[in-house]
Amino acid sequence: MIRRFSVFNATSLALGFAFLYLPILLLAVFSFNDSRLVTVWGGFSTRWYGALFRNEPVIEAAWITLRIALVSATFATVLGTLAAVALARYGRFRGRTLFTGMVYAPMVMPEVITGLALLLFFVAVDLDRGFWTVTLAHTTLTMCFVTVVVQARLVGFDRSLEEAAMDLGARPLETFLAVTLPLIAPSIAAGFLLAFTLSLDDLVIASFNTGPGATTLPIRIYSAARLGLSPEVNAVSTILVGIVAAGVTAATILSKRAVLRSERNAH
Repeated sequence: MIRRFSVFNATSLALGFAFLYLPILLLAVFSFNDSRLVTVWGGFSTRWYGALFRNEPVIEAAWITLRIALVSATFATVLGTLAAVALARYGRFRGRTLFTGMVYAPMVMPEVITGLALLLFFVAVDLDRGFWTVTLAHTTLTMCFVTVVVQARLVGFDRSLEEAAMDLGARPLETFLAVTLPLIAPSIAAGFLLAFTLSLDDLVIASFNTGPGATTLPIRIYSAARLGLSPEVNAVSTILVGIVAAGVTAATILSKRAVLRSERNAH
């Protein structure tokens, strides 16, 4: 039975999209506001983008945030992929329950607890807080999300392809690199983008583990918001939304091309 797209469904969908995306749209619109007041329209202007690019503390915080996100997402992707392979391929092994709990704990644990626990650990090992402590903290936070994404792909993976490669003389590592890795690459890319976005957005854990010279952009924006919002905050938020949207769009296009290419090769 085919259900019609009723007026109620259309209204619910429109309200849902408005609830999710209208605040972002208003933020982008008011980033072009000529007035100093973020809620009062004073005419179209790009002055705040110019002021933003002359604001050295914000530019430095943005650069630090991007570097932390790239490095932590790379570490999280490598470690998360290895964890997913272990959980999906090695069945029952001694310590599996503990290993699974440790991998997934940051996903269900409040960020305040995670940030505080990492802070106490870094203090215990006498590691100065700064760029690398925030990077390690973000790696710990985001690795579990990469594991979930990659493991979901490995669960439905056709292992006969690996068996065929090994029957032809390929070693396990060669099989993984030549067969498994290219086929799960879209899920690895999705995990990387998810880890990158979570690191880019994080405030709580970074605020616990940051130090001199490692102030991230969310911390900078939060500090500025406490003193009074400026349209520069709207401008930098709009740029971040644009970067994330472009990354998601590029990943979607690449994933579709990969699927079409694999279907073409199958035929």
